[in-house]
Amino acid sequence: MKITSIEAMVLSVGEVDTSRADGTQDAFLVRIHTDEGLVGVGEGDTSPYVAREIVNMPSSHSIARGLAEVLIGEDPRRVRPLWDKLFLASYHYGRDGAALHAMSAIDMALWDLLGKIAGLSVAQLMGGEESHDIEIYASEVMPETPDEVAEIATRVVNEGFGALKLGWGPLGRDVGRDVELASAARSVLGPDRKLMIDGGMAYSLRAARDFCQRSESLNLFWFEEPFEGDDFRSYAKLCDDVGVRIACGEAHSNTAPFRQLVDAGVSILQPDLGRCGGFTIGRDIAAMVREYSASAVVIPHCFSTDVLLAATLQFVATLPGERLIEFPVTSSKRAGTLLSKEFTPDHGVLHLPDGPGLGITLNDDEVERRRVGKQH
Repeated sequence: MKITSIEAMVLSVGEVDTSRADGTQDAFLVRIHTDEGLVGVGEGDTSPYVAREIVNMPSSHSIARGLAEVLIGEDPRRVRPLWDKLFLASYHYGRDGAALHAMSAIDMALWDLLGKIAGLSVAQLMGGEESHDIEIYASEVMPETPDEVAEIATRVVNEGFGALKLGWGPLGRDVGRDVELASAARSVLGPDRKLMIDGGMAYSLRAARDFCQRSESLNLFWFEEPFEGDDFRSYAKLCDDVGVRIACGEAHSNTAPFRQLVDAGVSILQPDLGRCGGFTIGRDIAAMVREYSASAVVIPHCFSTDVLLAATLQFVATLPGERLIEFPVTSSKRAGTLLSKEFTPDHGVLHLPDGPGLGITLNDDEVERRRVGKQH
């Protein structure tokens, strides 16, 4: 079996609101086509226009190559060797950032293909499911007022979710206001549902300590990414000083930064399969966390389309212990599913789909409706 073409696609729901940290407004998908008619699908959570060029661009020299040129003619079953080949081919301009995000989409599509070839789900290929039913948490951008927070929390409760995460938006401007917004969510959720706050990299160390101390009565399930992802020193100091669990990792690629987060005492490691390097690296990260920490857990970031959601579901199903999946409930996410069969929460739970690979089929009409431009 050989790869015959790579289809790199930019999708959009329309005009992008740049004031919102909402990654569901556009998307980067790839389809990998083979000479035997099988097609693999993957997603990278990044700037889709940049990622499309990384795949489609002509090569400059041996370690600055367009990723499609590298893959054409290769056997898609050689997933790890192809990951290493792409990493070397993009070494001069990559090693992190958008290049790894584009590689993540490709790796995801290769695992999808591998599952279709073997007649197994990705979860089965990765060692089997620890669970077929995964708890989800609703995830939304923090609005400006407590009344708006209460409206979101009420909707989430009415839809059967047992957990809510709110983040970015106005957070970090005023700690007192942040506590007021979080309190509005807790008052609607009640004491038994999980509440997480995503700081959106907007806090100083002093402000983050202050927020954690002043929100102790809210029983936060975790406080996420108050600092930039590579500010390991601030994470270490905050983890030493507060009782709430600290989460981080969505911006990182490959394994090394996750080891640094473990060393800093971060409790919730959040690789995004559309950024970290796909299933291949996600599996390495999970193994590293198990080896080096007795208490940290991997709970992936997932704030894009249902393709990334499907991949994350397959991955989380293989993890031991605490299993939880992010489920965006933004208006742009609800604009229309990209799948022929939509993921439907069942009392705050998602069921692992039947079928090989990712277990999904794209809704081609919806994909074409959102598609921006044409393949090069």
